[in-house]
Amino acid sequence: MERPASASQPKHTNVGVVGLGIIGRGIAGHLRRKGFSVFVWNRSPRPVPNFVGSPAELAGLCNYIQTFVSDDDALLQTVEQLSEKLTPRHVIFAHSTVAPDSMRAAADIVERRGARFVEACFTGSKGAAEKGELVYYVGGTDEALREGRPILEASSKQILHIGPVGQASAIKVATNMVTAASIQSAAEALALVQAQGLPLEKFVEAMRVNASYSGTLAMKLPKMLERDFAPHFSVKHMLKDMQIASQIALSHYLDLGVTAAARNQLLEQMQWGHGDDDYSAVLRKYFHEPSPGYSE
Repeated sequence: MERPASASQPKHTNVGVVGLGIIGRGIAGHLRRKGFSVFVWNRSPRPVPNFVGSPAELAGLCNYIQTFVSDDDALLQTVEQLSEKLTPRHVIFAHSTVAPDSMRAAADIVERRGARFVEACFTGSKGAAEKGELVYYVGGTDEALREGRPILEASSKQILHIGPVGQASAIKVATNMVTAASIQSAAEALALVQAQGLPLEKFVEAMRVNASYSGTLAMKLPKMLERDFAPHFSVKHMLKDMQIASQIALSHYLDLGVTAAARNQLLEQMQWGHGDDDYSAVLRKYFHEPSPGYSE
């Protein structure tokens, strides 16, 4: 759903951000630059402006609260902590990639207090968050989406309405299955090219004119050749998403062989202590030293 030209952004509105990881931190900074008054909370305190003492305190200050927490348990704990202060004036945005059932449970906690709940999974990593160019996959009632849309527009380039709460989570997990598999296959392809004694940059050149080239490969391949695994989307978070996919598949008797393989390689990186690295670190299984002299 493209944003309507008439939509306005409520600048000078107080916006709360829960979770100051890569994306939450980027969104908080972007919203401040856009003129919003941003208040934040994180489980581990951070020396940042307007850091408050609890989610409940955040709800006392802000009608709009965006949550960027790590997993299902963290999302449910956060909305429980918010719930004591929630009123019908509040709109809660859940941006985490979690199981659809967990998203629906979070919505139920919020809506029991009369507040509105917007499921707003996103695609886009660190740079997109800092520039306000995320794409949101959203779920929720028409009323909740209408009320929350200006806040989402402030940090996005596109908003896609998927359906009721829970459906956007399923779509986000499915898209991440493709992303994880793409990078795992790229790592294996690079290993094959190296084994044949061919220059790795020739593989990159060939992929750029190949029909299977993608935005993900355009962003990740150069960094993979440089062994630059600074996190834009971490191993631990991509692993969590592949585990969600596997759990959904199991409940529907689906055999997801490629997803299972990608999950296992991510798990191996976790076991090697690389959980905070970018998920493209799956390349480490095949390469150990930087590629000499690679440049774009």
